[in-house]
Amino acid sequence: MMFLDPFFLCIASILVLAVLGLPIGLSMIAGSILYLFMSGLDMGIAAEQFLNRMYSNYIILAVPLFILAAEFMNTGSLSDRLLAWCNAVVGRFRGGLAQVNVLQSMVFAGMSGSAIADAAGTGKMIYSLMTRDGKYPASFAAALTASSAVIGPIIPPSIPMVLYALVSDASIGYLFLGGIVPGAIMGVALALIVYFKARTNDFPVEDPVPLRELPRITWTSLPALMMPVVLLFCIYSGITTPTEAAAVAAAYALIISIVLYRSISLKSFYQSLVTSSKTTVSIGMLIAGALVLNYVVTVENIPASLSVILTDWNLDPITFLIFVNVVLLLLGCMLEGTAIILIIVPVLVPSAAALGIDLVHFGVVVVINVMIGLITPPYGMLLFVMQSISRAKLRHIVSDTLPFLGALLVALMIFTFVPDTVLWLPRMFGYQG
Repeated sequence: MMFLDPFFLCIASILVLAVLGLPIGLSMIAGSILYLFMSGLDMGIAAEQFLNRMYSNYIILAVPLFILAAEFMNTGSLSDRLLAWCNAVVGRFRGGLAQVNVLQSMVFAGMSGSAIADAAGTGKMIYSLMTRDGKYPASFAAALTASSAVIGPIIPPSIPMVLYALVSDASIGYLFLGGIVPGAIMGVALALIVYFKARTNDFPVEDPVPLRELPRITWTSLPALMMPVVLLFCIYSGITTPTEAAAVAAAYALIISIVLYRSISLKSFYQSLVTSSKTTVSIGMLIAGALVLNYVVTVENIPASLSVILTDWNLDPITFLIFVNVVLLLLGCMLEGTAIILIIVPVLVPSAAALGIDLVHFGVVVVINVMIGLITPPYGMLLFVMQSISRAKLRHIVSDTLPFLGALLVALMIFTFVPDTVLWLPRMFGYQG
């Protein structure tokens, strides 16, 4: 009977435990252990393969290091200086604070690999500025903050891209390069929506920062602005591996905060370590659960079976990518992005490779899908994050999010159908895909 099938019971137990409130990482571990027990497989062999994969994979170390770099950025006043620079550049236009919201997400994309961290950190700051004195409706400010935070993990560094590299063996360096142009296009798309909204709703014009002040503000912010440049230079010059570059980024943020800005005390340094450790443990548990479940999926031969099914359907690469877009956008309404990349994407990667789809192009499209899922109603996680911050009604936030969501979906279609938008920059740096 199907209800006694070990794999069915494994998936069912994961879903039940997750619904009951157990963290998804622990739910996956518990369901996988149940599968191994019912299938009569040696748990020692499974544990050995799991540990070998965990401890021999150097890529995983990049995740906690990027998280730590972001914490040092936020603690060390670098974020305040970057926000001041964004305001000086675009704050003078109608709807200027809304444009600052978009620009700061693009700039801070080089500092944090997490959309939720961007929304809850710097996004919360700009949301407060937008709603002060009733300048912008709370629901619009919340919707824009959630939508602009989507850009963060597209422009390097990107934790989701690191995780995709983990499950696909694609190059992190070329994935990072592949995200730069799409991230910029997404930012421009959101800025255009803001422009038309500002004209239609007569949003306020801020007091402009005098142009003579712009060089001084830029000079003050330059060390922070240089962080992504340093990161990418380390990777593409061959000085460091991507993981070592993540360590350089964390050290750079710490040194700049201590030596130049003198804004990190011993207490705040300790707090940064504690906060980043908690975030790392949370993501690490999810990675552990996903690797165990991936072992189960491999034993069940699901990737190969899916490849056979898709081959029988005679899908061409474009049709397959449309299929993937639809599936991932629907899953994004219900699942956390990291879980999608670690659980669902490994099943899709062999089929993409068999169809001749470039894995860097596929990875960037996947990550963009997962990020857009964070603002896709009814269960987009960023919508709930901003609802808890703004206290605005969720239906109002969803309504104000729809124009931004539409713009991002149009951009996603461009990246899907025109691979050169993703692959042009990697090829400039020697990528042969």
